[in-house]
Amino acid sequence: MRSRPPPAAFGAPPGRRVPSILVSTAVPRSDSRSWSRTFDDLAGGWAQRQLWGHLGWQDIKQRYRRSVLGPIWITISMAVTAIALGILYAGLFGNDLAVQLPYILVGFIVWGFISGCILEGADVFIANEGLIKHLPSPLTVHVYRLIWRQTLLFAHNMIVYAVMLVVFPQPLTWTVLAALPAFALLMANGSWVALLLGVVTTRFRDLTPITQSIVQLMFFLTPIVWIYEDLVNSPNTAIAERARLAEFNPFLHFVEIIRRPLLGEDQHLRHWIVVLVITVVGWSLTLFVMRRYRSRVSYWV
Repeated sequence: MRSRPPPAAFGAPPGRRVPSILVSTAVPRSDSRSWSRTFDDLAGGWAQRQLWGHLGWQDIKQRYRRSVLGPIWITISMAVTAIALGILYAGLFGNDLAVQLPYILVGFIVWGFISGCILEGADVFIANEGLIKHLPSPLTVHVYRLIWRQTLLFAHNMIVYAVMLVVFPQPLTWTVLAALPAFALLMANGSWVALLLGVVTTRFRDLTPITQSIVQLMFFLTPIVWIYEDLVNSPNTAIAERARLAEFNPFLHFVEIIRRPLLGEDQHLRHWIVVLVITVVGWSLTLFVMRRYRSRVSYWV
């Protein structure tokens, strides 16, 4: 029995073989993993800032849609928590409230931005599943939206900082302007963290609760409510040596490059060096992951 030849391609004369290159129109797999596609995604997402800027603002308005005070509740809840902890830890450590409370308050503001980028970054693509599948836009649009939303929350919380300066004046000088490049570095690191965690946790969903537990643990290991220099300069040698281990905590350096200028304290070069190194290494790793797995995110969500 003679075997039947394969059907001819559309438009080809019967019995004539069509080269496979004319039949297959799929984009080569290597092209989807090119560096140009990765950088195009970053640039394309930034170009759509009107979209993610509007969506980020709507996220906050939606959260407090039927509230009288609206987003001001963010500031009130943070201020109440910081004041309560400031009074508590000022009594525990025997510090003046005028020293302990501003330290905790600024630490809370900075930590709120850091933890928000990490926790929401872990779900940034999962939470936007519908938009990713139906809206043809770069993946970084959702990351820029997250960073913009966290920046708006940070700006709301800075209202408490302004009130604190009236109640507890700080020895501010022109060095307070160092907080601006410090926050820019914080935004840059929040972007790569959200991108990296977003891709990885989209593939491995069990990493989301693990990330939440780690962030909660790092809050207590980072000098947010306890003053780092008081423990390092403690006359108790054992306490001082244990406190120096906090230098291995990367969150310490991110908090200090912003908190120190906002409190009028001297800057330490080592904090900036550590943050810059983490920024370069983090973005290098993130770009590599984006190059290999960016095209798979829409299938994983």
